[in-house]
Amino acid sequence: MPRHVPVMLDRVVALLAPALEGRPAVVVDATLGLGGHAEALLSRHPALRLVGLDRDPQALQLSGDRLSPYEERITLVHAVYDELPAVLSRLGLERVDGVLFDLGVSSLQLDEAERGFAYAVEAPLDMRMDPTRGRTAADVVNGYTVERLTAVLRDYGEERFARRIAEAIVRERDRTPLHSSQRLAELVREAVPAATRRTGGHPAKRTFQALRVEVNDELGALARALPAAVAALRVGGRIVVLSYQSLEDRLVKRVLRAGSTSTAPADLPVEPEWAAPQLRLLTRGAETPSDAELADNPRAASARLRAAERIREAA
Repeated sequence: MPRHVPVMLDRVVALLAPALEGRPAVVVDATLGLGGHAEALLSRHPALRLVGLDRDPQALQLSGDRLSPYEERITLVHAVYDELPAVLSRLGLERVDGVLFDLGVSSLQLDEAERGFAYAVEAPLDMRMDPTRGRTAADVVNGYTVERLTAVLRDYGEERFARRIAEAIVRERDRTPLHSSQRLAELVREAVPAATRRTGGHPAKRTFQALRVEVNDELGALARALPAAVAALRVGGRIVVLSYQSLEDRLVKRVLRAGSTSTAPADLPVEPEWAAPQLRLLTRGAETPSDAELADNPRAASARLRAAERIREAA
């Protein structure tokens, strides 16, 4: 397996540090993956307890091995990040000091061809981040109507030619069911206009993103998880989110901005305490990786980082 390089590691650690330093703090890594961010946080904060969530059992096993030197300070849980409130309740944790989300598909999932996430590699159409449950990408492309497929490709892949691609998929599956990632990639290439094939990378990229988001309910889970994560933070606690596509980043921006905005009517002379912001933004817009990091880790190119601090309890 290629060397795992955690995205924007130093910046993530620096943003969380003020909430964790010099105290027996608790941080939730809601997308544990291969444990790179978690390892750095545990090594730099000797009193830290880390709760790591991941829906991928293989990722939990590999990160568990990586984090074994800290086994007395970690709790790893097989769960999707929108299960955060239930996980914290089972562990008896009312408040935490930090929450980290590193969204999107992991290096582990990309590098294992049989998982079906990559359009450039022949594999079954699976794309489940948790391969033990749920529908596969093959279920989606072989079972959805043209209208529903079009909506998935348009809404989750921001695909201009969603209808053309959906119609091509349905025509193909009427002849024989689709189970091959490369055959799907070829169908997409054939369905889009010739001029589009020559620019902007592989034309199947957006279709594969859309199917992955649909199969794993990524945006729905994120929409549920972000408010829950903010609610779990103590005053002074921090949330850091790394996203990798515009739909995720817009959702993160909306939630954090809403939390950092007063809800008082504009014409009130004095802001009531109940209307004051609950969050303070820690980044100006979305931060991006440095040129040096991109040279070392090209997969970080699409990363967008946003962070906020909890500054008061809810009214």
